[in-house]
Amino acid sequence: MKTRISWKGNVSFLAESGSGHAVLMDGAPEAGGQNLGPRPMELLLMGLGGCSSFDVVLILKKARQDITDCVVEIEAQRASSDPKVFTDIHLHFIITGHNIKTQQVERAIDLSAEKYCSASIMLKQTVNITHDYEIIDG
Repeated sequence: MKTRISWKGNVSFLAESGSGHAVLMDGAPEAGGQNLGPRPMELLLMGLGGCSSFDVVLILKKARQDITDCVVEIEAQRASSDPKVFTDIHLHFIITGHNIKTQQVERAIDLSAEKYCSASIMLKQTVNITHDYEIIDG
């Protein structure tokens, strides 16, 4: 896996993935940014959310759950001094579908967190990561 980061001026950087996609990152205005894109630490959370959601959806589909939507809302706290690492991350899954079984959702989230999501497994070495969920019948 490869990526390339190129400086675009001020504190703006273009990240190009090995698979041919690009994301423009920028710093906060108080740090010299122009708010042109997400902050690098926001992208880290987005990656965690994407990795976890990918697993949860696949596991629920394999369990023959009639899932119609999966949203994960993530909140994180950071240390107050440099380096401002994440100290706590909470993932709240909102699973929508028909007759979704609670046990299957719990299993999917646990398997993602403990076995499949490399982002979560890597981050949990230094960050307290918690999960919860709600199921919407619809």
